Amino acid sequence: MSQDWIGYSYAALVSAGGIMGYVKAGSVTSLVAGLFFGFLAGVGAYLMSQNPTDARLSLGTSGTLAIVMGMRFLNSWKFMPAGLMAIARYCLLMLGWNTNLHPH
Repeated sequence: MSQDWIGYSYAALVSAGGIMGYVKAGSVTSLVAGLFFGFLAGVGAYLMSQNPTDARLSLGTSGTLAIVMGMRFLNSWKFMPAGLMAIARYCLLMLGWNTNLHPH
């Protein structure tokens, strides 16, 4: 049984983004949302580590963040943090997909 390191990396990135939002802008909302969604992504990665076909929580979490961050990006046209999160989500998704399709 292998660990879902890509999922754990995504969870850490989401949590770090919430902390950065709080440190840079004093946004308690960013802190709470980042830690909440980071926690959900971490639990999703753990569940996928136990059963690779159990992707519901991971997909729900990343899908929700994609919609929220995509709407934020379209409203503001600011790359940080919404554009960065969208790109990171895509890169991690492609890396995970390719790793699952072509395991070493």
